[in-house]
Amino acid sequence: MEFLGTTQLASYCGTKKRCMFPDLAPTSTTKDTYQSYYLPGYRCLSSWRPNLLHKVVSVPPSSDKQFNPTGRPPTILPASRSTLHARYSTRDWHHANMVQLKGSEASRYSAGRLNADSMRLIQDKDQLTYQMQEDSRRNLGERISNIDFWRSELVYELECLLKETQALETAKKRLECAADEMQGPLKIALECLYHREKRKGIDLVHDNVEKNLIKEVDVFKDCQEILTKLAQKISKQLGINRDAQHALEQDLSDKNSAHFIDEKCFNLRNTSDSINFYHGVEKADGTVSVPATWAKFSEDNIRCSQHARANSVKLRQEAEVGLESTSEEMWNHFISTNLAFNNRIAEVADAKNKLQAQLAKILQEIFQTEDTIMLLERSIKAKEYPLKVAQTRLEGRTKRPNIELCRDAPQFQLVTEVYTIDDTLHTLKRRLQEAHDTLQMLILNKSKLEQEISVKANSFFIDKKCMDMRKVFPSTPRLIGYT
Repeated sequence: MEFLGTTQLASYCGTKKRCMFPDLAPTSTTKDTYQSYYLPGYRCLSSWRPNLLHKVVSVPPSSDKQFNPTGRPPTILPASRSTLHARYSTRDWHHANMVQLKGSEASRYSAGRLNADSMRLIQDKDQLTYQMQEDSRRNLGERISNIDFWRSELVYELECLLKETQALETAKKRLECAADEMQGPLKIALECLYHREKRKGIDLVHDNVEKNLIKEVDVFKDCQEILTKLAQKISKQLGINRDAQHALEQDLSDKNSAHFIDEKCFNLRNTSDSINFYHGVEKADGTVSVPATWAKFSEDNIRCSQHARANSVKLRQEAEVGLESTSEEMWNHFISTNLAFNNRIAEVADAKNKLQAQLAKILQEIFQTEDTIMLLERSIKAKEYPLKVAQTRLEGRTKRPNIELCRDAPQFQLVTEVYTIDDTLHTLKRRLQEAHDTLQMLILNKSKLEQEISVKANSFFIDKKCMDMRKVFPSTPRLIGYT
């Protein structure tokens, strides 16, 4: 494994090369020339390095015997340094200088190579640090660009969702207004049914007007229920839209915060005042997503918003179709009911007119019958005197004496006259009774006609009143929710 900042090709990592001086031929040393020995109390530090300083032991003058620890013949050292003879040869001196120069040159060469490699290492690490910093800055720039892209997508989708939500709220208000507007016509239709229950007699009939009114009430209630259900669906969809809007706004807020932080990090330089050491921060991993899941999160929010917008558009179209269809259906039934009302009013008016005409004829017949009765009574009254005359004559002739009581022509004539007048009176009286019966029948018919005319007048008044109530009906714009 190659450690960061270490170049394996550096000269100080390879095999050690020879110095610039050639190797010297082996020569004899002091050790080879002289047999080494040690002074008392001293030890040799190196077997080959010459000792330039020596300690001299002085023998006390009172001592007659010399100290000889090795058992060798004693070496008498002079007390004066000027009389000290050399222990190394000239060759040793030159060799020592050459070794010293060679070691110094090798150290200098190694230090030069180390310095050159260090400069190269510094340059490489500076370049690596600069490149890493530029890569981080470039990655931050790309991250900021990605955040800007998703921010723009979120802003666009949020604007579209807000517009769609506002349009959906407008559609809901239109549905609610249309449902409220239907309450008036529904109330009028119910009142018409209630008023028409006040009809009397035979006019309390299940006619086309009543059928249309009942159907109109059912249609109005169905239309009102349809619009109410659509408004409830839109309310649920508005809740879904608000959830999607909240998710977009939260995501956009997080994107804005991340954009601010990354832009601040992007603008940091080595000369910035806000930089500092945070030891161990690179070891703490508080991330909760990777770029794929990060982009998928915003993409899911946008897709959820788009799905909500698609459902909102579908609901708005359904609401528009529902408003138009209910408005058209209500108008059709309203016109149909009004037409049935007009026909019924015309029928009632015609029947009433006919009854009134018949009543006039009945009244005329009553007057004529009364006149006939008066004439019959006069005729009967007038026939009583001739009958009295005839019967008086017959009764007077019964007083004739004896043979004079003859059944002669006057007798037959008077008898015949009495029978004839009597029969005439019976006939006139029967006719008078028939006239009275007819008069009673005419009076009864007159009463019935008057009652029927009153019923027709009541029905006519009720239907006219209903038509006056139905003159006020919401216009088409109001029925489709516009105020």
